[in-house]
Amino acid sequence: MSSPVVVAEIVRSGFVEGHHYGSVVALDRDGNPEWAVGATETPVLPRSCNKPIQALAMVRLGLDLPSELLALACASHSGEDFHVAGARQILVSVGLDESALQTPADYPLDDATRDELIRAGGERSPILMNCSGKHAAMLATCVVNGWDIADYRDPGHPLQKAIADTFAELTGEPVEVVAVDGCGAPLLSTSLVGLARAFRTLAVAESGPERRVADAIRQHPAFVSGSQRDERALLTAVPGAIGKAGAESCYAVALPDGRAFALKTDDGAARVRPVLMAEALRRSGVLEEPGVDAKAVRRTGVVELLGGGAPVGEIRACF
Repeated sequence: MSSPVVVAEIVRSGFVEGHHYGSVVALDRDGNPEWAVGATETPVLPRSCNKPIQALAMVRLGLDLPSELLALACASHSGEDFHVAGARQILVSVGLDESALQTPADYPLDDATRDELIRAGGERSPILMNCSGKHAAMLATCVVNGWDIADYRDPGHPLQKAIADTFAELTGEPVEVVAVDGCGAPLLSTSLVGLARAFRTLAVAESGPERRVADAIRQHPAFVSGSQRDERALLTAVPGAIGKAGAESCYAVALPDGRAFALKTDDGAARVRPVLMAEALRRSGVLEEPGVDAKAVRRTGVVELLGGGAPVGEIRACF
């Protein structure tokens, strides 16, 4: 990999007390790199940024879901009631229940939802895990194709082989690493350029499974993340945008005019991820365009540092 590049400063009381290092790439309308910082052509593990591409493979394999549930198949959801009900609906549609899920038991990602569950005596469960929508869709795809559901997470399963083929096609790169994601499903590597290229393909599609996946994300951003999440706010603020965040501070966004962005930080800090994407969109002029709620986009990139309970600093992009 290339040498680390500072992409954000941690500023407290006017003093830079630390830095985040990472990489960011922006593709132009034709899909060529417009600008880049850091290591954007070496393999990374994009984590849940891969989910819309995985969902595309499943639609190609015959998965047929209502738009909001297809968005849930792309999601790292917050575990809100409508997310959980949607995952159950996917399973019921093919005669399964949540006992078929092989997601690890977890609490909801959303703090308020988690706290309410704990106060009510609830416990961790597979359906609450943020990847349960994706896993429910994987199980449904297996049922549609008559495949075994017991080993659907295995990289050698027909489902996972088809997903890997679609992933390599959309990224335009061979899969160099097959790891295990936090949910237990196969995790495929690509470069940030490849990730941006894949999202661009979805965003510019005019028809077919690609357009179905893109429209699901556009129409139901709360299903892709959560009602209180910065991803939902950004997708709502930029007409026609699609996007997905992932663990280890990965993020990909693409616009219907063909521009696309992907980023990752070396330290994986979640707090800096929206700061960097807001700056990438600003640098490429997106915030100046008609219909874009520039203030809302900027708000997604505000991370305040507190001192004595009051704001005294910020995480500031510097690329």
